[in-house]
Amino acid sequence: MLEWNISSSKLNDNARVAAARQAVADAWARQDPDLEPALGRLSALYDSLAASPAQGAAQQAELGDLWVRLERYVQAHAAYERAVALDADNIRYRFNRAAVLVYLGRDQEAENDYDWVLLRAPLDGMAQLNRSQLRRQTLQRNHLAALQQALSAPGGDWRREVPLRYALAKELTDLGEHADAAKALAQGAGLRRRHLDYAVQRDLDTVTWITEAFPDTRPPPAESSSPGPIFVVSLPRTGSTLVDRMLSSHPRIISIGERPEFAQALVSAVEAKFGKLKSREALIRASAQLDFMALGRDYARRVARFVGSAATYIDKMPLNYLYCGLIAQALPSARFVHVRRGAMATCFAIHRTLFEQGYPFAYDLRELADYWIGYERLMAHWRQRLPGRFIEIAYEDLVVDAETTLRAVMSTIGVDFDPACLHFHENPAPSSTASASQVRRPLYRESLDLWRHYRQLLEPAADRLRQTGMVFES
Repeated sequence: MLEWNISSSKLNDNARVAAARQAVADAWARQDPDLEPALGRLSALYDSLAASPAQGAAQQAELGDLWVRLERYVQAHAAYERAVALDADNIRYRFNRAAVLVYLGRDQEAENDYDWVLLRAPLDGMAQLNRSQLRRQTLQRNHLAALQQALSAPGGDWRREVPLRYALAKELTDLGEHADAAKALAQGAGLRRRHLDYAVQRDLDTVTWITEAFPDTRPPPAESSSPGPIFVVSLPRTGSTLVDRMLSSHPRIISIGERPEFAQALVSAVEAKFGKLKSREALIRASAQLDFMALGRDYARRVARFVGSAATYIDKMPLNYLYCGLIAQALPSARFVHVRRGAMATCFAIHRTLFEQGYPFAYDLRELADYWIGYERLMAHWRQRLPGRFIEIAYEDLVVDAETTLRAVMSTIGVDFDPACLHFHENPAPSSTASASQVRRPLYRESLDLWRHYRQLLEPAADRLRQTGMVFES
């Protein structure tokens, strides 16, 4: 544990601040339980030592950034509030406060902040996109004129243009202008893809390496009847946030969000035993030779500050689908909830999303279809490999009959159904996923068949699926 014994009589103010920042950095590097207290001490020091309003605002914004990385959005909002109060004309502080307000479910306040930002920086593509996504646009209230004006501004940069195209596509979709929306989306996705260094074959090879490292012939690990973690796995934009929100509305279940800790513990364990490996294939093959119980203990240590005393918690990092075999052996009480959606609906939902990071397969529809095929192959492997621990939910079933679907899931994971799960939209917990605004609405069915308006756009994905004999919606 870190100790705070820096004497103000021995160190000048700059040294005290430097020492406090170093304490935060050290705790961060070690994932030390004292990280949040260390950050709190730095915050108190900043409050007492700011030499000017501008410096104080910058310090508070720095704290806000750190709290966001810890997913402590209430504290982050408080820090950005102080930053804005000290420097009301700073665009970045307002932008960041708006983002946190979305996480906290305060969409109208967020829209007000984005409006303020865009009055001063109308070419800010991400601010335009974030504002467009806050609500369903209408003929009476939309931003089409502002978006078209920003897109026609001279001296455009692709980093600005891409989010503007996605924002335009989103608003046109809301207004039912599907042909124009498809054109805007194709332009935005194509531009983003041209600036990515990505080959889908590497991800398909990864599926092969995983299935070889964890073959069907290996007996499944012993199950545990005791409560334990629930890993919600899926492709993005297929309903995992909705499932997470519903399950965590149960009084006995909490969500710790999309956590990277299992992947971090895995890499750490492999490097400790084998050193730094040069390839993804080598890492996967080495992972099958680990001390699985030690891996599970390290993961549990890393997430302890998020879990607290909860016996049942949800880790909904979608990419944990790659590690189901490892997780099952490292955490014998773990269960997996796999959220599925129809192939074409999935491809459309992913393709129309501009991801802040990750998911490079999203921007070319043939690559997206190939990735979906590889994903389905791996999930079929886990389905066979993990009988009794692998629960599947169809997004379409959940939307049409949520109670029946949830009752089946909860029976399998050993938790009694609670009606609060059907009132997930009243759950006040923050959400930082792309679905943050949607999960604060009651269930709605509009998105189930939205992809059908975009058949022509999606034809490259459909053609690729047909070539491999996949059955999908028509």
